[in-house]
Amino acid sequence: MATTILETCRVPAPPGAAADLSLPLTFFDLPWLHFHPIRRLLFYDYPCSKPYFLETVAPKLKESLSLTLRHYLPLAGDLIFPLNSEKKPEIQYVAGESAVSLTVAESASDFDHLTGNHARDADQFYEFVPEIDPVTDESEYQRVPVVALKVTLFPGRGICVRFANLHCLGDASSVVGFIKAWASISKLGGDEEEFLTKHAESLPILDRSVINDPLGIDTIFWKVIRDVPLKSSSFPLPTNRVRATYILRQADIEKLKDLVLAKKPGLLQVSSFVVTASYVWTCFVKSEEQVDDDDVLQVFIFAADIRARIDPPVPASYFGNCLAYGLAKIEHKQLVGGEGFVIAAEAIADQIKNRLNNKDQVLKGAENWLSETKEMTAIRAFGVSGSPKFDLCSADFGWGRARKLETVSIDGEKHSMSLCKSRDSEGGLEVGISLPKARMDAFAAIFEEGLRF
Repeated sequence: MATTILETCRVPAPPGAAADLSLPLTFFDLPWLHFHPIRRLLFYDYPCSKPYFLETVAPKLKESLSLTLRHYLPLAGDLIFPLNSEKKPEIQYVAGESAVSLTVAESASDFDHLTGNHARDADQFYEFVPEIDPVTDESEYQRVPVVALKVTLFPGRGICVRFANLHCLGDASSVVGFIKAWASISKLGGDEEEFLTKHAESLPILDRSVINDPLGIDTIFWKVIRDVPLKSSSFPLPTNRVRATYILRQADIEKLKDLVLAKKPGLLQVSSFVVTASYVWTCFVKSEEQVDDDDVLQVFIFAADIRARIDPPVPASYFGNCLAYGLAKIEHKQLVGGEGFVIAAEAIADQIKNRLNNKDQVLKGAENWLSETKEMTAIRAFGVSGSPKFDLCSADFGWGRARKLETVSIDGEKHSMSLCKSRDSEGGLEVGISLPKARMDAFAAIFEEGLRF
């Protein structure tokens, strides 16, 4: 291992931050209870020495983390999973006891290699991923932390800040909000008052009453989920995969939009997301060596933040999950055909227009979400993690914009892409892919060739 652990500690919220807190999981949170942790790595160019890092940077990060937790108490808490009970799961924060696990490390690995776009062995990234502590079994419930953090120095080159969180804690809007708040307070040198002056309106809302559940969907979900106890998370090693990043520049995205609109001039919702997702999906399906049944359905599944899309709307700063999903289904032979990209774009755009952006449809049938998503594990599904909307790379701890974001958790999925804003191409997008080496080579060739028009 090229990484050395320098310190492991637990960072609490500052004294007097708040009394005990219990947040029940809503029907938006419950489907994620048994989902693998979301693991993100942010790499920053910041050439500093080990002594400076240990004497200045690390203490500053711990202090600012503690101050941030004052406003994000659930992140210091544990998930409580009741056993043999009608009680529903909750996130529990105990004043004076709850804290976030933070590991400080040093690595001799090649920083430039890790932050490149070329295909790299996926296994090597797990040296930098924090592990969430194992599930603890009590007599009446199970307990597990919801977050783990890790900060690694690459002496003279940079820093990697790593995050692992249970998805039932919150969606990307919530977790990215925390990361950006931590970065902001750190950059301000721990000046919490200035942070509050600038960001008071974006502080998290923890009130669960803003989630309207007249049908009692949370109870429907819990009756299904409660019989499956929690399992401690583990890394999917060996992954037998490589990771690579593909850039779609703004000019590429505009060409793809023009291609769709030339074939479907009346199509609405032809966004950068739609054409990027459609293009990557079709390239992925084409990269598969052989399919026994040409009529088999290929499925693209994607989540959307629906805080503003439901009635009544949920505040933008609500902390938790508030997602619905779209499902585009296309026969394999259509997707790999000459019009596959346009057909995919039309199917995804239709899901956005008629399901996710339709207040009358977005939550229709929500009581069936568990059974529907379970079916997705048994078919050929491709998903997406992340969104350029939240621009996690803009989280500035005082070291500038992040050089690279890696969403490591897609290694454990069959299959998914990560998506974020491009650092080096204005208006462009970065797509992260994790595949076996041979299939990655095939994907890369198809991806590059498809943009030559």
